[in-house]
Amino acid sequence: MPTQTPAASSLALLTDLYQLTMAYGYWKSGTAEQESVFHLFFRRHPFKGGFTVTCGQQPALDYLEAFRFESADVDYLATLTGNDGASLFEDGFLRHLSDLRLEIEVDAMAEGTVAFPHEPILRVRGPLLQCQLLETPLLNIVNFQTLIATKAARICMATGGEPVLEFGLRRAQGVDGALAASRAAYVGGCAATSNVLAGRLHGIPVKGTHAHSWVMSFESEREAFETYASAMPNNCVFLVDTYDTLEGVRQAIEVGRELRARGHEMVGIRLDSGDLAWLSIEARKLLDAAGFEQASIVASNDLDEHLIRSLKQQDAKIGVWGVGTKLATAYDQPALGGVYKLAALREPGGDWRYTVKLSEQAIKISNPGLQQVVRFREGERFVGDALYNEAQPPGDGALTMIDPADATRQKRFEATVTRRPLLQPALRGGARVAEPESLEEVRERVQQELAGFHRGIKRFDNPHSYPVGLEQGLFELKDRLVRRARRLS
Repeated sequence: MPTQTPAASSLALLTDLYQLTMAYGYWKSGTAEQESVFHLFFRRHPFKGGFTVTCGQQPALDYLEAFRFESADVDYLATLTGNDGASLFEDGFLRHLSDLRLEIEVDAMAEGTVAFPHEPILRVRGPLLQCQLLETPLLNIVNFQTLIATKAARICMATGGEPVLEFGLRRAQGVDGALAASRAAYVGGCAATSNVLAGRLHGIPVKGTHAHSWVMSFESEREAFETYASAMPNNCVFLVDTYDTLEGVRQAIEVGRELRARGHEMVGIRLDSGDLAWLSIEARKLLDAAGFEQASIVASNDLDEHLIRSLKQQDAKIGVWGVGTKLATAYDQPALGGVYKLAALREPGGDWRYTVKLSEQAIKISNPGLQQVVRFREGERFVGDALYNEAQPPGDGALTMIDPADATRQKRFEATVTRRPLLQPALRGGARVAEPESLEEVRERVQQELAGFHRGIKRFDNPHSYPVGLEQGLFELKDRLVRRARRLS
């Protein structure tokens, strides 16, 4: 899988032990082949926002296509013991894992689709043992990349279309985290990355010039800039804040004049500390007065969407934004609360038995059924999403959507309203049904999706709540199951 470190040829053991102990229990009890349906979804938007950009579906499909237990995996599992010192798994179960080939079906939102709480990003259908084994790796892949893509989209919105460079490699959560973050940040709207391996693996543009250590290695700042310009005349963005920032700008201008005389052009300067708003305004004055109106001012230094918005409000003259730590680590929310829940079971040839998980917290009560999401559009605007049970579809007529947290909140969509299902076939019999999209196509989808939502949903503070609910039939099914489960509990 491209976003993983090639530390092992197999990633089948990229899972929690309890997935394997449950799989063993299904095998022992004779329920392993029951047909099951699981959904991967999240319960709350990250960053207290009003939207979430889904990401990681294609790497997840890569993982599923390559899923195998190799001999080294099984040999390791054979060494695990219970609290009595005996083997944890029988040899027959280990042979079952060795022979296992996925027979699952996956329906997925297209990568880059904007999603909302409780909407399935992935629907996984197939033998219970197989679907259970996939919970942890699918959450690991989709949760993180969705989190970073959403953060990147927010940051890019804050710049008002000015390019964002992802600079997070050195602060990212390990090698895997860095590669996944660079990919997801590009999907979310970043223009380039400093991560060269991510560039090679994913075709992301790479950007970068020099650090403070370059300047400090010379006797003077001027000498450092001149030497760099001599070595790389076509890549000159000078980092000007090693000593005195505005003096550094003046030195960059002088070297820029020398470059111009040799037929090259200074790309710009970078500010990495201090009062970025004031320094950028003063630097812009110096550059413009010297005839370098086209030279960019790049800013870095622990930026995020909130600081960028503040700088824009202060009329900062920054044209390119280098965002590192707070993007690659999703600094103010370290994880997306994505979950993977069982929603239906049946014996071969039998009827579906729908399942719900109860909780004292209404937000944690799961939805039953073979869920599909339909998105409604009027003109150029998305106006609501409804979940329904594909085994009991509502048809093409008018549809009533009910808020599961408040049954008095309902919305009716007439048959004439444009609608489209968000989950599409992605994997059948363990193999993809279509060639993977390019990252450029995924990036473009993100922008098209975001453009379709009211700006209130995209606010950073107290965003508007987009209408999402259950189609009436699914609402009634859930209500019956919850009432019955409470009587039995």
